[in-house]
Amino acid sequence: MENLLNIFIKSIFVDNMVFAFFLGMCSYLAVSKTVKTSVGLGIAVIFVLVITVPVNFLIEKYILRKGALIWLGESFADVDLSFLTFMIFIAVIAAMVQLVEMIVEKFSPALYNSLGIFLPLIAVNCAILGASLFMQEREFLNITEALVFGAGSGIGWFLAIVGIAAIREKIRYSNVPAPLRGLGITFIITGLMAIAFMGFMGIKL
Repeated sequence: MENLLNIFIKSIFVDNMVFAFFLGMCSYLAVSKTVKTSVGLGIAVIFVLVITVPVNFLIEKYILRKGALIWLGESFADVDLSFLTFMIFIAVIAAMVQLVEMIVEKFSPALYNSLGIFLPLIAVNCAILGASLFMQEREFLNITEALVFGAGSGIGWFLAIVGIAAIREKIRYSNVPAPLRGLGITFIITGLMAIAFMGFMGIKL
């Protein structure tokens, strides 16, 4: 239990997808103009990560890695399909994003319209693929650890985009120098938030 909590907390604060690795910056910058759209996209990213990371864990464990196909018989013991990792992971992510897109369009047309092209672009959001690749790199022992890591990574990305959206809504009424208005001040604030999140690196569970 302590190990799962450690994975969860670290994936949110210490190994935050935006502030530690700067992954998913395209949608982070483009959709974070209002809190409402940021919350919608953030929830969609959490949903996709919670499903895709465990699914990709199972695929990697039982299909892709060398010797994973031994359950089919001894003749498959030396088969190595790891070269298909990127292709399979992206296919799983694209399928889940398509599911999310259909759900959002059916139950929240207003949010679907406000997110626009950035909802289907979750499929090529490098934070989503990055989570699956980090899962593979860290060699989690079971699907529960992969699930917790996926959920924590999604929540971390959610906190990042909602936080910057709330700040951007406030600074509209601030006297920002003309050359820094828009993305300029957003990049500066993102850097400051990343420095603030570095303070969590001392967390030891």
